[in-house]
Amino acid sequence: MRLDKYLKVSRLIKRRTVAREACDGGRVSVNGRTAKAGYSVKEGDIVEIAFGTRNVKVEITSVAETVRKEEAKEMYRYI
Repeated sequence: MRLDKYLKVSRLIKRRTVAREACDGGRVSVNGRTAKAGYSVKEGDIVEIAFGTRNVKVEITSVAETVRKEEAKEMYRYI
């Protein structure tokens, strides 16, 4: 699954366009490397997102095309 779509489906970022802009702006890294929106994520990847002054670091635990809002938090684990 593409990184921007994963960020939207997992609800780490609310909209896919915002996720794409964050990736293209260099504010998202996967496994310690800056990643573009088209990067293909897989289970076990470490994603770090810079939200202004706050950084969020998560490990991907599952990848699914669609998921209910209540189950979205189970797609990742905070580090």
